Order: sequence, then structure tokens, then C-alpha cells
Amino acid sequence: MSADPAAVAAPDARRMTPLELRASLSLASLYAFRMLGLFLILPVFAVHAHTLPGGHQPLLVGLVLGIYSLTQGLLQLPFGMASDRLGRKPVIIFGLVLFALGSVAAAQATDITWTLIGRALQGTGAISAAVTACIADLTRDSQRTKAMGLVGASIGLTFALSLVAAPLLYEWVGMAGMFYLTGALAVVGIAVVLFAVPPLPLPVHRVGEGVQRTRFREVALDAELMRLNVGIFALHFVQMAMFVVLPAWLVERAQLPLAEHWKVYLPVVAASFVLMVPPIAWGERAGRLRLVTLVSIAAILVSQLGYATQPVGILPFVVLLLVFFAAFNVLEATVPSMVSRLAPPDVRGTALGLYNTVQALGLFAGGALGGWASSRFGGVSVFVLCAGVMAVWGIVAAGQRRWPQPGGRASAH
Repeated sequence: MSADPAAVAAPDARRMTPLELRASLSLASLYAFRMLGLFLILPVFAVHAHTLPGGHQPLLVGLVLGIYSLTQGLLQLPFGMASDRLGRKPVIIFGLVLFALGSVAAAQATDITWTLIGRALQGTGAISAAVTACIADLTRDSQRTKAMGLVGASIGLTFALSLVAAPLLYEWVGMAGMFYLTGALAVVGIAVVLFAVPPLPLPVHRVGEGVQRTRFREVALDAELMRLNVGIFALHFVQMAMFVVLPAWLVERAQLPLAEHWKVYLPVVAASFVLMVPPIAWGERAGRLRLVTLVSIAAILVSQLGYATQPVGILPFVVLLLVFFAAFNVLEATVPSMVSRLAPPDVRGTALGLYNTVQALGLFAGGALGGWASSRFGGVSVFVLCAGVMAVWGIVAAGQRRWPQPGGRASAH
């Protein structure tokens, strides 16, 4: 008896198809281009600001750094909802155009106020939800976490490379040249969307008449999605809050000059990507994402408690930072994957818009509360606060009922 042709042609559930790999790599590159707009100026803008009229006002300098994330957070949900109705690619291209225009505006700014306006306009290109939904549309459930892992890797590597490249670029082309570079990368991103990202299915509501759309309230109040949103808030709260204290402690307690911090960040981030692959692969293959998630949450909690002991010397800082980033990368891949798998397909962009909005709020809250705790109670309090936030997430995550299983199924625990 001959084998069923459909069965023979079915893709291996353990591996990405060429189309899935193409989609994942091309869309991950869009994340990298956009995140350069955030990361590249972080190491150098505080110095550059003193060359601009108004640049000696710390409040305005802080606003220039933070306004990008604020406008991103405000617009993620509208962009995600629009991508459900209008299609992913048009929304992504529109966002990249806004980002490019903001880059040009910031490059031509002659004072701190116009730089602030340019950065705000950059942030209006809030494409994260649409890009993540696009990845979900183009990958099978069994490959979703791998695809999200590639996105996380692109973000992490962009962050690490920015720490190395930003001072050199600033010396070669100045701040205006750096903004023009990010604008040019946005234009490259538009070409990637048009020519590299595979064709997408029609939005669900266009497929046929009489299709019942999921209501926004059903998505916003879904208990399982809410648990995941709590998680991403906690994860990015800790990421931002710990870096309020960590750079200064590396100088004071590890005797590492600020200019040499990249020598820690770059190898640690690179090694963390290697370490994140086995648990994700095992969790997907064995249907143990629940265990992988809870262990990763616990690992970050332990890293924060480790810092709270006020370690001395470079080695404990490197070890704890490696534990943090390895677990962070696992969660950065698995949480959005689970959101995309648990959300109804017709409102996947909406669900991911909520997710990205909460993520941005976590970054904002982490920076604000981390700075407040550090100024009021000292650096140790920041890490105690972060450990407490992770403990809350651990309790919330332990109560989650549905977890993805091999082959894309969802099971209750």
C-alpha cells in the first residue's frame, strides 16, 4: 500500500519550513531596525544634549530618551487592531514611514525641543504588535516560539551591538548621522516588507460573509491572556529597574569603568542566546512549557536576590547577569508565542497590541519606580522590589490553566 501523499508532503513539526524561516528572519530584521532607533542614542545622547540649546535641562534629556517608548506604548493597541482590519503589511509599512519621518526630523533638529518632537514621531511607528501578529500568521504553532526567539535574539543583539557601535558612530557621523542611519534602515525595512516577507492570508473578517468577530472585551478580559500580560509587564519592569542601579554598581563594586561595560554585556548577551535554545526546544518538544516558564521566572527572581546581597568583584556580576539574560530570553520568546496561540485568530493583532502596550508600561514603571526606590532607599531596595515583582508573576503564572502542547494543542494543568 502506498503512503498517503498528503502525509508524505506534511512538513516536519519539529523543524521550520523554508517559508517559516524566511518569514521569521525577515520580520526579526524589522524589529532590529526599529530597536536601533531606541538603543543607538542611549549611550551617547546625554553627552550630546549639552551641545543643544536646552540640553542642560535633565528633565528634557530624560523626556527625549523616554518619549519614544511612551508614544510606542500609546499606539501599539490601535496599530494592532488596525492590522486585524486592514492587513498586517499596510500597517507595518505605514509605521515604518512614520519612523523614517521622525528620524529625519530628529536629525535636522537644532535644539532639544525639536529633538523631542522627532523622537516622539519616531515612536508613533508602533509596529511591534502588527509584526508579531504577522509572525503568528506565517508560522505553525509548533514553530511559533522559535520564531519569537529569533525576534528576541534580534532585539538582544541590537542592544549589545549598540553599546559598542554608538560611541564610534557618534564620533564618525555625529548624532544627526545616527538619526539619518535609523531613517535609512526604516526604508530598508519597507523593502523587506514588500519583497522578503511572504504573502499573508486575508484578515479573517474578509474571508466570507457572516463571520462572527471576537469582541474587544472578550480579548481584554480573557483570564489566560491577562496572566500573560501580567508576566510581560513584570519581565520588562525588572529589565528597566535593575539597569537603574546595575551600571553604577559595575563601576563601584566590580571596579569596571563605564567605557568597558560592553565587554560584559556583549559576551553575556551572546552566551545567553546559546543557553536559551535547549530549554525552549525541550519545552516545545516535550510539552513542558509550563515548567520552562516557571523555572525561568524563578531564575530571574534568584538573580535579583543575588544582586540584593551586594556582590563584590566582576565574576558574581557576570554570573548573575548571565542567569538573568538567559531566563529573560526564554520568556521573551515563550510569552508572546503563547499570546498568539491562545488569542482568537481574528483578533490576534488586538491581543498582541494589548500585550505590547502592557510591555511598554512595564518599561516605564520599572524605570520610574526603580529610580524612586533607589533614590529613597538605596540600590538594594531596587533588587528586592524586582524579586517581589517576579514572585508575584510566579504565583500568577502557576495558576494558568492552558499551556501549548506539542503539535499546537493547548492543555489545562
